[in-house]
Amino acid sequence: MTMSSIAFQGDRGSFSEEAARKFFGVEITPDPKQTFPEVFAAVETGQATHGVIPVENSLVGSIHQNYDLLLRHNLKIVGEQNQRIVHHLIVCPGVKIEELTSIHSHPVALDQCKDFLKRHHRAQAIVEYDTAGSVRLIKEKKMLTAGAIAGSYAAELYEMEIVASAIQDEPDNYTRFLVLSKNPAERTGRSKTSIVFALKNIPGVLFKALSVFALRDLDLTKIESRPLRKKAWEYYFYLDFIGHIDDEAAKNAIAHLREITTFLKILGSYPMSE
Repeated sequence: MTMSSIAFQGDRGSFSEEAARKFFGVEITPDPKQTFPEVFAAVETGQATHGVIPVENSLVGSIHQNYDLLLRHNLKIVGEQNQRIVHHLIVCPGVKIEELTSIHSHPVALDQCKDFLKRHHRAQAIVEYDTAGSVRLIKEKKMLTAGAIAGSYAAELYEMEIVASAIQDEPDNYTRFLVLSKNPAERTGRSKTSIVFALKNIPGVLFKALSVFALRDLDLTKIESRPLRKKAWEYYFYLDFIGHIDDEAAKNAIAHLREITTFLKILGSYPMSE
């Protein structure tokens, strides 16, 4: 059986790769990219079979760039993975925590470990583009007075040592990742559907849009707005609901919604993450 080639943003060992490994199993061919647009392009051109992108974090909120890219590209959401984010302080083998003069990581990871960094204020926080990339950096440059904040898989992959575990300020730190493909997902078990739409400029139109789901007892799990670039103060609305697009209730809700939208796109129906 051919292994899936999975594109994700960041270096090998990133949280995105961890999410991909958990979703697909460990037998994947990782295809790391520097940017999110490169992930979308790799799937669209067939360079990768799937892409894995983060769309929201329970502490930081939504990653707006990826919502915009979902609109711009013709890919389907075929799955989701809710990944717990646990940050560790990682060093070259044998290095002691009191020897550190700098700690490197992605700005979001540094922000999520502020209390730990305050306690170790002698080590300067250094912003890098990626968590796992920070581990690779201090390994390749043999930086014996530097540490990196990243996940445990990065430490394992680069054969480095964890000297402080679970150093994030908040223990309940989760990121929701979406799995992308050129082809829709097969229907299995409980489904979630993601859509994006723009509404006509009429009074009460957002209330009417949400009512099409309430009237049919469809449970909404997420709503996100993003500005229409060509029209000031008008918005695209991204919405997730429980159910499959082929369900009768969902079909009727979408048909009703089309009556008050100027644009509507089905991003995908896919198995819900537990």
